[in-house]
Amino acid sequence: MSVRNIGGIDETTVDLHPRVNVLAGRNATNRTSFLQAIMAVTGSQDVSMKGDAEQAEVTLTIGDSTYRRRLARRNETVTFDGEPYLDDPELADLFAFLLESNEARRAVTTGQNLRDLIMRPVDLEEIRSEISRLESEKDEIDEEIEAIEQRKQSLPELESEREQLRAEIEATRTALADKEAEIDAADADVQAQRQEQQQLEAKLDELRQTRADLEDVRYDLETERESIETLKQDRETLRTELDALPEAPKEDIERLESEIDRLRERRRRLDSEINSLQSTVRFNEEMLEGERTDVYEAMTDDSGHTTDELLGDDVVCWTCGSDVPREQIEGTLDDLRDLRQAKLDAKQEISDELDDLKADRDALEEQRARREEYQQRLTETEDELAQREERVEQLKDRRSELESAVKALENEVESSDSDQFGDVLELHQEANELEYKLGRLETDLEDVESEIDTIESRLDEQSQLEEERDRISEELTDLRTRVETIEEEAIEAFNSHMGAILDTLDYDNLERIWLERVQREVREGRRKAIKTFFELHVVRSTSSGVTYEDTVDHLSESEREVTGLVFALAGYLVHDVYEEVPFMLLDSLEAIDSERIADLVDHFSDFPDYLLVALLPEDAQALDDKYARITSI
Repeated sequence: MSVRNIGGIDETTVDLHPRVNVLAGRNATNRTSFLQAIMAVTGSQDVSMKGDAEQAEVTLTIGDSTYRRRLARRNETVTFDGEPYLDDPELADLFAFLLESNEARRAVTTGQNLRDLIMRPVDLEEIRSEISRLESEKDEIDEEIEAIEQRKQSLPELESEREQLRAEIEATRTALADKEAEIDAADADVQAQRQEQQQLEAKLDELRQTRADLEDVRYDLETERESIETLKQDRETLRTELDALPEAPKEDIERLESEIDRLRERRRRLDSEINSLQSTVRFNEEMLEGERTDVYEAMTDDSGHTTDELLGDDVVCWTCGSDVPREQIEGTLDDLRDLRQAKLDAKQEISDELDDLKADRDALEEQRARREEYQQRLTETEDELAQREERVEQLKDRRSELESAVKALENEVESSDSDQFGDVLELHQEANELEYKLGRLETDLEDVESEIDTIESRLDEQSQLEEERDRISEELTDLRTRVETIEEEAIEAFNSHMGAILDTLDYDNLERIWLERVQREVREGRRKAIKTFFELHVVRSTSSGVTYEDTVDHLSESEREVTGLVFALAGYLVHDVYEEVPFMLLDSLEAIDSERIADLVDHFSDFPDYLLVALLPEDAQALDDKYARITSI
């Protein structure tokens, strides 16, 4: 890996080895700067450039792949460009780059809600949206299955009706054949009156057709009336549902949108302030650790102070040049960290409020959409009802016309002087009725068979729909329990690794440090809500062997550091960060004694492909000789 103008580094090239790389050296030997270079090429922006440089660059080669990150200073702002290892470095920044200012590592000390930190990379809004989408999809499938079940219940009745219709058709065909035979016999008796018979038959054909038209009109009229009754019922149902659904005024939605925009702008400003504070804290930490050699050199040139003087108990302030106690600068740095944490908490509160506002807005928009849908359906129903009522009036007029025509034709035929023709007329009328009945029966049979075919084809779909519904139900269950699962896995990972590490490090009278998942009622604005917390417990024992619960505030600095690192490791494991980035970085471990550092490194080395640890020479000596050493950067 090659580095130029990152932190205190002018230019260097370093070969990294798989597993553990120990960066051994005193303060001001660019160890932290090199770790920042790895963060930069990975995709992080929590990186500082060399003070006198306008451009910086980091290049990393792993196997056949090369990653490059370029930094440039423009108008007091550092911009980033290139092809980093990660597109989104959030997980790595939180749980893999464990420098002194790492938020997950410091969370134990600052009293931050550990649960919120673990869950930050989880897109809760996307999960809620996906749950809503799947619920709608499942409801649609349930409605389809229910419709199939309802139609399936009518299948036996339809099959019975089909058999009955087939029997009636067969009987009607037989009756019609018999009637036509009678007509043929009667026709043979009246051959001498052929001309009159032809005229009669023409009238009979016309009468037959007119009767058929009349029956069609009556059938259509009956159908239209049934449709009108159904539409009226639908209209009443829609009106009832519309009355029961409250209105969602557009002004309320616009007001929520405005409030959402305002909170987003506040969160954006907080992000900017947090980033500025982070850069300030990072710069001052590097100055205290002696990493910014470029600034030291500039101050030596201007004031005559040596680097040792700058790093002594009394520090030459790099902003005003006066001698200031180191504790005073560290106290100011703690204040800056507290301010950064306060702004992080404020940002989290704004994010929670945003979630609530978005949920309220979505509910109003859905309610408004449902009202519009009901109103549209009601309008369409009323339009169709008006059309059908108009159609009924037209059919009534047509029925009256046809009834008059039938009566007139019957009078014409009956006025014939021939009794023979009267008999023939009666036979034709009877045959006409049988033909009409046969046509109706065949149409009804086609309708019933079509309905049966439709139901049977839907039955084939039902099993597929049920399988899809089961799949969606499983996915919904997974989504609804995903957050809880991650929380439980994080708790389990922390407790397991914390127990193993405490057994190895053997702190005096420290029996156990463990996390518990608890829920409390909290106030969020004007509302009360149930919120999940990770509660940290400390158990100690007396010299007589009696155990008691202590507080986090009573942990030693070494114990705090170990606890923070293990909490970060829990986040690293539960979010599978090792699948995203091959590096884990450890720095500022001076509060832990050498032997315990060695045990801690051994424990952490099992997880990343490359573990880089910045240590003082005396601490590095305690580590296993098999680990690669990097002593010059």
